[in-house]
Amino acid sequence: MKPVLTNPIIPGFYPDPSICRVGDDFYLVCSSFELCPGIPLFHSRDLVHWEQICYVMTPENGFHAEKNCGNGGVMAPTIRYHDGVFYIINCNYSDKGNYIVTAQNPSGPWSEPHWLNDVPGIDASIFFDANGQCYMMGTAQNWPDGNGGLRQGIWAAEYDIVNFRVVGAPVPLWGGALAGVASPESPHIYHIGDWYYLLIAEGGTEYFHSETVARSRSVFGPYEGYKGNPILTMRHMGRLALIQNAGHADLVELQDGSWYAVFLASRLIGGVSKNLGRETYIVPVRWEDEWPLFTPDTGRVELEYPFPECLPWTPLPEKPVRDDFDSTDLDLNWSFWGTPYQEFWNIADSRLSLRCLPQALADPLEPMSMEVTHSEDHFVSYLARRRLQPHCRFACRMTFSPKGTESAGIAITQAMNHQIHLQLSQAEGQKKLELLLFTADYDRPPYIPGFHSVTYCSLIAEVPCETDEVVLEMELNENDYIFRYGPEDGCLTELGHVDGALINPEKVGCMVGEMLGVFASGNGTASENCASFDWAEYQDY
Repeated sequence: MKPVLTNPIIPGFYPDPSICRVGDDFYLVCSSFELCPGIPLFHSRDLVHWEQICYVMTPENGFHAEKNCGNGGVMAPTIRYHDGVFYIINCNYSDKGNYIVTAQNPSGPWSEPHWLNDVPGIDASIFFDANGQCYMMGTAQNWPDGNGGLRQGIWAAEYDIVNFRVVGAPVPLWGGALAGVASPESPHIYHIGDWYYLLIAEGGTEYFHSETVARSRSVFGPYEGYKGNPILTMRHMGRLALIQNAGHADLVELQDGSWYAVFLASRLIGGVSKNLGRETYIVPVRWEDEWPLFTPDTGRVELEYPFPECLPWTPLPEKPVRDDFDSTDLDLNWSFWGTPYQEFWNIADSRLSLRCLPQALADPLEPMSMEVTHSEDHFVSYLARRRLQPHCRFACRMTFSPKGTESAGIAITQAMNHQIHLQLSQAEGQKKLELLLFTADYDRPPYIPGFHSVTYCSLIAEVPCETDEVVLEMELNENDYIFRYGPEDGCLTELGHVDGALINPEKVGCMVGEMLGVFASGNGTASENCASFDWAEYQDY
């Protein structure tokens, strides 16, 4: 059987991909929003098999993220390599905004952030021309709207990469392919042949997402939009298409001169939800009339493409399904929600312990603001990993003796306080297992002034529990979420079903995907009590 490129190349909540090639090695980074550590970095030699080799942003290099709505934190990184140094530019909505970090080895260590006080807007990117000159680009309210005002557009400026400062005034480049188009953003510039190509996303990151291109003989324009725009979208395929929301692309040239693009898209699960979030995809790119043609011959994103013959097929060892916590270091699959400013977790004697912090997983949502407050309380006692496929299972063996308002167990978390908990708690001295659904109503996105929300909790099912030790399991079959409990793995009792469409990210901002994990909370009360976990496992099927 011939090898193929299979989409998505990185499944699960890994959006906003950016890629660069150094010799025979490909490096790719993704957004991580409010998760900590931040910005997962992957390596591949064949574009098929991707291994995460580090997180770029960690508490060790000053990373600050705050658990809130799920849609904040860090998003839209760009990775580039120049003259022996890797550069990643990014925006942190939990901190001071735009920044650059550097490393000589992509596995790290990465520098502390160089904050970019002179770089406005979102989705900033850098470009190194063949002569070594560096340019910065981003978004701003700098493009004529046709009514005498300004709307969002793309700008560029020369950039002093040694001293991390903009040189000269930013130059407006392009407002997008469509008149009055929503959200022209995520710009990348490439110098290919005699042309400078400006690649941007537009239409918003949801259903109408797309990728468009313009070109110029000069890096500062004027830019001519391609008559065949958009060069990538799935909006024309309808709302029942398996793959949707395609856009936010980055180009890479292979060793034989062929081209590919990575980008984000979402899978429609059961014709209803996009609970996996925005994932990383790839398509071949062919050049016609000195314009890039994405996914030639079909014009749509396919699940498979021929494998590039110039690359070596390089499979990776399969990772074990079960984490027995035999190492004191957490596997790279695990993430915290918000930077952990307290030592509430520990691994010892092959057990993971989580302390019952006062913070609850579904604490009230707060408005997002670029004003730096640096709260060191916005994190939770929650360790989670991404859901990767429509059919999967997550389980653990937990030991916990709840007191007062404490609870611990397993949880699915989505943006805007949309969550499902299977937890052990107590009332009047009687332990019980509860299946809870959390949802929220809100009047506007959390980054718009005047944001207000209300969180609701529904009890789906509960049973008495006589023991402190219990196996908890969630089985996710597309949108049918089944929760079980019992004394031993393989000897479990069903507690209840939840409709996964109730936490569909299309309803809650579309930016992130589901996280599956273990948690412990005092739910408003400080406690030294801990829940311990003998093992946790995740399996796709």
